[in-house]
Amino acid sequence: MNYKLNTIDEQSNKGNTLGGIKRLIPLMHGEGRQTLIAFTTILVSSATSLITPIIIAHTVDTYIRNKDFHGVLAWSLVLFAIYCVGLGASYIQTITMGSIGRRVLFNLRNTIFNKLQELPVAFFNQNKAGDLISRINNDTDKLNQFFAQALMQFVGNAFLILGAGILLIVLNPRLGAAALLPAVVILGVTQIISPWVNRVSFKSLQALGGMSGEIQESINNFKVIVAFNRLDYFRNKFDEANQKNFKASVTAGIASNIFTPLYGLAYNFGQLIVLAYGIYLISTGMFTVGLLIGFLLYVNSFYNPLRQLATVWSSLQLALAGLERISEVLALKSDMITLPNTQPVVPSAPLLAFNNVSFKYPDSGNIISDISFELLPGKVYALVGPTGGGKTTTASLMARLYDPTEGTILLNGRDIRGYSAEERGKYIGFILQEPFLFTGTVRENIIYGNTRYHDYSNEQLLEVLKEKDLTGLLARFEEGLSTPISSSGDMISLGQKQLIAFIRAILREPELLILDEATANIDTVTEELLENILEKLPKTTTKVIIAHRLNTIENADDIFFVNGGEITRAGSLQNALDLLLHGKRAS
Repeated sequence: MNYKLNTIDEQSNKGNTLGGIKRLIPLMHGEGRQTLIAFTTILVSSATSLITPIIIAHTVDTYIRNKDFHGVLAWSLVLFAIYCVGLGASYIQTITMGSIGRRVLFNLRNTIFNKLQELPVAFFNQNKAGDLISRINNDTDKLNQFFAQALMQFVGNAFLILGAGILLIVLNPRLGAAALLPAVVILGVTQIISPWVNRVSFKSLQALGGMSGEIQESINNFKVIVAFNRLDYFRNKFDEANQKNFKASVTAGIASNIFTPLYGLAYNFGQLIVLAYGIYLISTGMFTVGLLIGFLLYVNSFYNPLRQLATVWSSLQLALAGLERISEVLALKSDMITLPNTQPVVPSAPLLAFNNVSFKYPDSGNIISDISFELLPGKVYALVGPTGGGKTTTASLMARLYDPTEGTILLNGRDIRGYSAEERGKYIGFILQEPFLFTGTVRENIIYGNTRYHDYSNEQLLEVLKEKDLTGLLARFEEGLSTPISSSGDMISLGQKQLIAFIRAILREPELLILDEATANIDTVTEELLENILEKLPKTTTKVIIAHRLNTIENADDIFFVNGGEITRAGSLQNALDLLLHGKRAS
């Protein structure tokens, strides 16, 4: 299955702002009470802003005009009280929406991370880790900023605009219509430009994710870059990604601010129209000075929020672009489904069986084609063949890191897809050539995913390691179980990393143990120690060994030659050598 991200059709999926807003609403699930409080405070704050121009107009025409300073003082106190109420409402609104934004961010990041855990290995092979990190961190933060800051500002300004617009029409329909004419024009321009703003915002986030991916990839391989003296390559690759991000962010910055001067121009035109027309009406006796002042204040209450909406609108477009990238991940479905557990385990069946199995990666030909073989309990099998012949792919299919393109794989006579991940982990152990460790200690890494020893003390765990003859391997670590480990592995050698992976696998006591070049970076003395430990595993444990060292496979019960999409039973070690040297079929 193709899990490659950044394949959305921009023309068909961008620009639908209303549809995008509808997709934002479910993110606020469970926030009904807090949202209601926020909306209530918005109404209160908007009402205080809308009532003050009427009071000011009344004060000018009734008290200032007649030089009644007692009345001016009284209404000034009323205005002060109204402003205090508005301030309190705005403060509560800011706290409430800030909390909602943080909770939405927390839940959204959890949802994305849980989704990533559901996706198969193929997904991570096809996408850069840096881009995925950017989606979890940067894209979700755009949504947090929108919910915490822009959403209530958007709603509050919308109330102000609506209320001020209605009052302008009610106070004087003709003057009000003239004052609103520039807004109608500018809203039409906004509708035309918004899809472009959304597209460039999406491209900017894409470019940022691409740069994060490039940085992550370069840092992970920095030792190789230094070893080959190709720092110039690192610089060029970063410069290319940085230039792309720079151009995209500049375009997005222009798009984000394109509305502000246009809305400011509309505001200026609105004021000029009201001032000119209002003076004319005053000269004809149809209007008062107080009403003109109030009218100008309402024009300000209409256009000022409109100008703020220009910034909020850009924030909305950026949030929608982030949501689009997040939704792209959340919409993915794993093709590694678990079948209903309807088949019983067959005691007399082979431990593992491949029945006419074929496999290919996306956009490639078959790696293995129509292969069938069986693995019996307690046997030792070796997979040999040239590099790129398909050995690791075959082992990955055994551990169900991938599902076959065709055919079936049976574990104890039952389709391997019928086992849950937890069940399969109990049956199968896999030691990779380059095992991954987590930041923590040796103890945390060797009991990772092993619930049996999760609550064991260090003393109890040491007893278990002693029973399994693993204390000799633990002695290779200076501080024993407490030896610190970093995920980068820089604190210990690659050989020590393989030792930890080895201990981790042995502690699980799997029925099938797959060793993919598990001793490639280990000295011969330690390798002999590992072989002795393997010999003491339960007699029913089946071992599959992928190795290029002949001494590692010389005691195998059966040897398979893997090459060119085929798996051939080689029989003897000599026959396997002939196949490796000449690429011939076994007789």
